[in-house]
Amino acid sequence: MNTPTSTGHVHLSYSLLCDDVRLEAGNKLSIMGIFQDIYLPSLPSTVLRFALLNHWVGQGSHETRIQLLSPGRGKTLMRTSPSRFSLDPRSFADNVTLFNNLGFSEYGTHILQVYLDGFMVKELPLNVLKPPTSSQNPPTPNSRVN
Repeated sequence: MNTPTSTGHVHLSYSLLCDDVRLEAGNKLSIMGIFQDIYLPSLPSTVLRFALLNHWVGQGSHETRIQLLSPGRGKTLMRTSPSRFSLDPRSFADNVTLFNNLGFSEYGTHILQVYLDGFMVKELPLNVLKPPTSSQNPPTPNSRVN
């Protein structure tokens, strides 16, 4: 879906949760550790670092921000400062948001919301789970254990 703004059109092609994003030679991105689940043995607990990569296609000048909601959407746990980016016609921009020392106090599905020009354009689940016991299956490859 194209989101009209006062300065152009833009489309969020994809969003990825990962351990880190690095800019390499040739303006290429290296994305490490894509995940959807975080395993924490006890709460409260702090996740030292992870990233959200948003890939935008379109044109115009835009502002984005991210917020994290608790399970059940009862509380806003954090909200980023607005970040501006500009796109030439038919170009793209990669916007990386780094989360450092983010505290979690309850298990469940947290929601990351992506806003563009003041409107929510995407929600991503972030599952905060207790690690399985040895009698259960181990975490899947796309899971992260801290």
